[in-house]
Amino acid sequence: MRKPKALVIDDEPDIRELLAMTLGRMEIDTVVAEDVAGARKELGSRKFDICLTDMRLPDGDGLDLVEWMQHNAPGVPVAVITAHGNVETAVQALKLGAFDFISKPLDLNNLRNLVSNALKLGDKADGKASQLIGDSPAMQNLRDMIERVARSQAPIHISGESGTGKELVARLIHESGPRKDGPFVPVNCGAIPSELMESELFGHRKGSFTGAITDKEGLMQAASTGTLFLDEIADLPLSMQVKLLRVIQEQSVRPVGASREESVDIRILSATHKDLSRMVKSGEFREDLYYRINVIELRVPALRERGDDVLKLAGYILDRLGSSLGSLDEKARIGLMNYDFPGNVRELENMLERAVTLSGGGTISEGDLAFRTTSGAAASLSAGKDLGNRIDDVQRQAIVEALEKSRYNKTAAAKLLGLTFRQLRYRIKKLGIE
Repeated sequence: MRKPKALVIDDEPDIRELLAMTLGRMEIDTVVAEDVAGARKELGSRKFDICLTDMRLPDGDGLDLVEWMQHNAPGVPVAVITAHGNVETAVQALKLGAFDFISKPLDLNNLRNLVSNALKLGDKADGKASQLIGDSPAMQNLRDMIERVARSQAPIHISGESGTGKELVARLIHESGPRKDGPFVPVNCGAIPSELMESELFGHRKGSFTGAITDKEGLMQAASTGTLFLDEIADLPLSMQVKLLRVIQEQSVRPVGASREESVDIRILSATHKDLSRMVKSGEFREDLYYRINVIELRVPALRERGDDVLKLAGYILDRLGSSLGSLDEKARIGLMNYDFPGNVRELENMLERAVTLSGGGTISEGDLAFRTTSGAAASLSAGKDLGNRIDDVQRQAIVEALEKSRYNKTAAAKLLGLTFRQLRYRIKKLGIE
């Protein structure tokens, strides 16, 4: 089996030797260069699996080399070595296409993690982004962007309206990248009480506060070697924003009550439906954190921007519900195409679940879909959320009652509800009924 090969570019002999020794212990062959010219020559003459470059070189800088490699050695992940605290340079390198960065003085544990993740990029891609349903230009562009950003370790911010599928996009980025074998840990920042947030994210030590009867691992430690997805990051209190910024910069966390920090090997993805740039201007969100999590922004398009995709999605959802696209009559199809869907894909799912129930498995009419009109997009979006929540609550209560009556025999419960076993199983999973 061929040993991986690394190219190290640094004009300091001591750094080159340290990196070569560290990589050698990882069974990686190392070639060294002292400047940009030497690096370009090596990259043009042989195949490398990873490149590590210092930022300051005698005949140029690492940013120039990163940019050059995107066109002349696009298959080689490149990581840059930056001066401690030089955040702006690191962010610029990531935007230019660098896989990751590490600061001096070098933390060898972080270096080994970085190199291991880079080498995994050589594995055959799974093409997970193809799971996104739809052929509209907006979705094709989103799939292309997911494949590109999945190779990087840069923080990604996913923006888009409620119900567009931001968590699905985050999962696909994780599953398409080198951390796919590690955990994917989603965190809804708006659902954790502010007084518990530090303990939930960072963990705590026994006795650090009333009720801390044992040591507890935080969600960040739980995501080690994988991805932490911070959904609704706009809801993070300012005090936690400061701590999160430190985690991103130092790649370490300090559990509540602990005397020392613990290194963490995680990639951070975030999302919100709110306008973060406006929140920065109003002082509700820290500007320095905004620029760190928003190195690359991925926008998930609203359903109304996706044209015929609505029918493809409807077909997929109906199939999951044990029905078919053919069960929609012509007026229902036209109605779906002309409706704005302020609640996006989530609203479409709720609408079709209701329609299948009302139609009794027969033909779904326009009336079964219950399109609604309100004055103003904001009011419509709010109504969409309320309607979806009410439908979920009614369905959850009915299913729980049927399960209790049937002594948790799902086949019998499905008969009581007038559903197929497959339809009931889907609803139980969707509604989180244990």
